[in-house]
Amino acid sequence: MNNFIFYSPTEFVFGKGTEMRTAEMVAKFHGTKVMIVYGGGSAVKSGLLDRIKELLDKAHIAHVELGGVQPNPTDPKVYEGIELGRAANVDFLLPVGGGSVIDTAKAIACGIPYEGDFWDFFTGKSVPEKALRLGVVLTIPAAGSEGSGNTVITRTDGLRKLSLRTPELLRPAFAIMNPELTFTLPAWQTACGITDMMAHIMERYFSNTEDVDVPDRMCEGTLKGIITEALRVMKEPYNYGARANIMWAGTIAHNGTCGVGCEEDWASHFLEHEISAIYDVSHGAGLAVIFPAWLTYMAEHNVKKVAQFAKRVWDVPESDDKRAMALEGVARMKSFLHEIGMPTTFKELGIEHPDIDLLVQKLHENKGELVGNYVRLDRNATREIYEIANR
Repeated sequence: MNNFIFYSPTEFVFGKGTEMRTAEMVAKFHGTKVMIVYGGGSAVKSGLLDRIKELLDKAHIAHVELGGVQPNPTDPKVYEGIELGRAANVDFLLPVGGGSVIDTAKAIACGIPYEGDFWDFFTGKSVPEKALRLGVVLTIPAAGSEGSGNTVITRTDGLRKLSLRTPELLRPAFAIMNPELTFTLPAWQTACGITDMMAHIMERYFSNTEDVDVPDRMCEGTLKGIITEALRVMKEPYNYGARANIMWAGTIAHNGTCGVGCEEDWASHFLEHEISAIYDVSHGAGLAVIFPAWLTYMAEHNVKKVAQFAKRVWDVPESDDKRAMALEGVARMKSFLHEIGMPTTFKELGIEHPDIDLLVQKLHENKGELVGNYVRLDRNATREIYEIANR
């Protein structure tokens, strides 16, 4: 196990009716002028936004609104939020929604106090030194952004989808998590979220670091729990227990718990980011296509952990033929993804003729000539993975 620092100060307020504590939590963390950030309308239609505004009003906490955040969030909304936040002199961000809304709020939080262009942080030109605090009311379990210090934004000029990791500044002060708020999520959105959280665990699990049995078992156990609850929640969307387990799994998948002491990979996310940046597909659906292709490639190039994954997560019997074990694990994973309604090929994703040349070009322009750590992938390797996904 490698040396590590684990820093996770977020206060999680989990359970039925917990959104009614929103104003209390904002006040606890000294918010006096709040920017509420939300997406395409579900928070409005459900009445959640009005309930939160009423709570803030009763607590005499001033607020402004920034709505209209779209999936695969882009920089124009961040610039709009920075301008609004400065004009209104806000001191606290309150995203109400899922990963796209939270990521947008995080980018705004570090952009408001910065004199330059917030995009400098995403390209590595500058490092954030301060940010406004934020708290979250989560409505879509998927990205885990409610418990991480990460944010992902796409720049519309050039379609560059890049991430920023600043746990010291951008981990939310609190996250309010009521599984009841997820009852009416469409099946597609639920399945995309499940795939995303599984991928977050797998990016940490596929590591060459030795002596990490505890992190491995945490990853494997959480994955098996997600698989069980995913099948239940797809059949019973109003099942509180299933929704609760899925919601909490999304958080621990990405708050760093599962990856302590491990060299992480993240190549599959990088491969997918180019797909969702260029074709504007759901991130979770893109991961459902890429991760099985990545695993298939790894069965030929670094089979050890893939065979272990097949045995411990997908119950593939032990065999001396590790490659066969690995590929059977991939087959069982693809069967599960199909069962919850996810695609596993470009064609199933709705992309009949992906421009693999462009995907490879953009990937390595954005991430360098080698990506990932489980196996360092050059342009030939990433092309092969995209081609496997296109079969």
